[in-house]
Amino acid sequence: MLSKLNEFFAHLITPNQDAQQPTHTLQLATAVLLVEVMRADAASSEAELATVMRALKERFQLSDSEGQRLSALGQETARHASDLYQFTSLLNRELSREEKVRIAEYMWQVAYADRHLGAHENHLMRRMTELLHLSQADYITAKMRAKPAGME
Repeated sequence: MLSKLNEFFAHLITPNQDAQQPTHTLQLATAVLLVEVMRADAASSEAELATVMRALKERFQLSDSEGQRLSALGQETARHASDLYQFTSLLNRELSREEKVRIAEYMWQVAYADRHLGAHENHLMRRMTELLHLSQADYITAKMRAKPAGME
């Protein structure tokens, strides 16, 4: 699996493309946060995985295969990560407040994908919102925009 991860990075980040490295690092950080929300449930659903894929493709204008590779890399990286700070601090440095709110909205979409918001998901979202230095108003805005119609 690690060789596949190295191949993925080699494909995305070649030595002659140093200017693109921050973009790809932001993609991976975003993927890891989305995957962490998916992993907050005892069992991840197909709906959650599909929502992660859709969010990554939309956010970064990726093809299906690029979205799948980024999602797989995000899952592998999340499994081996010791904390979320390394990912949220990168997003804090590189993104505007509005962009971070949009990522929080994507995370809420993943949390709502199975039409059930668990206590672990809710706690994780509150923690990630704090790590992204977003206000309570931003937290609520992202949550309300992501909430599916008819869900209590």
